[in-house]
Amino acid sequence: MLLRTVARRSSRWITALGLLVVTLAACSTDQYPQTTLLPRGDFAKIADDLLDTTVRWALLVFVLVEGVLLYAVFRFRGKPGDAEPHQTHGNTTVEVIWTVIPALILAAIAVPTVRAIFQTNATPGKDALTIEVVGHQWWWEFRYPEFNITTANEMHVPVGRMVSLRMGSNDVIHSFWVPQFAAKRDVFANRETRMWFTAQAEGDYPGQCAEFCGIQHGRMAHRIKAQKPEEFQAWVAHMQTLGPKPPGAAAPAGDQQYALGEKLFTGKGCIACHSFAAVNAPKGMVGPNLANIGSRSYLAAGTLKNTDENLARWIRDPQGIKKGVLMPNLGVTEAEAQALVAYLRAQK
Repeated sequence: MLLRTVARRSSRWITALGLLVVTLAACSTDQYPQTTLLPRGDFAKIADDLLDTTVRWALLVFVLVEGVLLYAVFRFRGKPGDAEPHQTHGNTTVEVIWTVIPALILAAIAVPTVRAIFQTNATPGKDALTIEVVGHQWWWEFRYPEFNITTANEMHVPVGRMVSLRMGSNDVIHSFWVPQFAAKRDVFANRETRMWFTAQAEGDYPGQCAEFCGIQHGRMAHRIKAQKPEEFQAWVAHMQTLGPKPPGAAAPAGDQQYALGEKLFTGKGCIACHSFAAVNAPKGMVGPNLANIGSRSYLAAGTLKNTDENLARWIRDPQGIKKGVLMPNLGVTEAEAQALVAYLRAQK
């Protein structure tokens, strides 16, 4: 009996400790979470201010209503022997009061709401950085018409400059969500939707597709890398140098792994679906653009950290990691996967 009691108490303590650990982990500031409650852009700040205003009014209404209710419960509660209370069938003054006060509160919420609607639907100026966003099952393509470069799954933006997003889909409906910079926008095939934001803090911020678009919807993530203007310009300048290289040009002479990987990339048909050209990148490619793939943070649209081990896993068994993707299992051996890793890692 004593042992069972001790075991039950231990189980409760373990459960409580586990919940505490999960809670503290959720409060970690090591990484930027996918939250709208820590705005890092002007668009998100407008929405956050509106939310704060609405919550304050809601809290005021809750306190007043619950306060009156509790007062009435304790002040006018019935006692044994009380006479039958006087029956009333309406009070014009009270009804006017509880009609006018909510109307005034709604007006107080409506004014900043309408103002926020006009602000967030404003047309970006000519100085805004235009980025074309294309949703694919299940990855994101980003094109920069101003610089004639294309990349995938990692959007680089300069801090302090407005970004104008022009978005569409290559297949089904997706929803582009940048939690700490802006809002959500559904993206459609053959139709353009728009959104804008200005990053106000440097960092590496996660985003996500927010519209169910198939079995790998939950693994259709992206990153937004907000950089100082000079760092962004350096990234652009570097991307503009990336493109197909002459055989062996990206690796030291005699690097057999690289040479084999280069040969396999063509022989296995990878070149039919992917491009290394950041400048004048071909449109309509089946797979993500691989320019600068060697330096990206994640693989497969946020599914795996970009390490040599994970890259080899992805090359060997993409269907086992992300079932349903268009990249097939090509029967790559472990040795061939390592050679392809050496080749792809040099693309940076």
